[in-house]
Amino acid sequence: MGTKGTIKSFRDLIAWQKAISIALRIYEATKPFPKEEQFGLTSQMRRLAVSISSNIAEGFGRQTAADKVRFYTMALGSNNELQSQVSVAAGLHFFPEDTAAALDLLLEESRDLIHGIMRSASSY
Repeated sequence: MGTKGTIKSFRDLIAWQKAISIALRIYEATKPFPKEEQFGLTSQMRRLAVSISSNIAEGFGRQTAADKVRFYTMALGSNNELQSQVSVAAGLHFFPEDTAAALDLLLEESRDLIHGIMRSASSY
């Protein structure tokens, strides 16, 4: 964080940091997916994972509360969609149950953080 806890950049947002962590974990978790999923579930999960942090960064840079909330809402949607796809991948046994549980927990934490920055932006 910046001086005295001041948030100067989207990089200072814990929600963005968590989203980056999720993206890195998703890339690793999807490496062993079947080759036929390269343009299916693998690609979709990776795009969604990157979308979360990207929309948080985009929202941070917006000037109005409504614009900020709109992008944070898109980040939340990507987060929820990714959580659903983690369940699908786990159901197909594309990764171990402990990996699915860890990803699910990260996504729950991310959801809560995104809700927090949405509330903060609304009072902006």
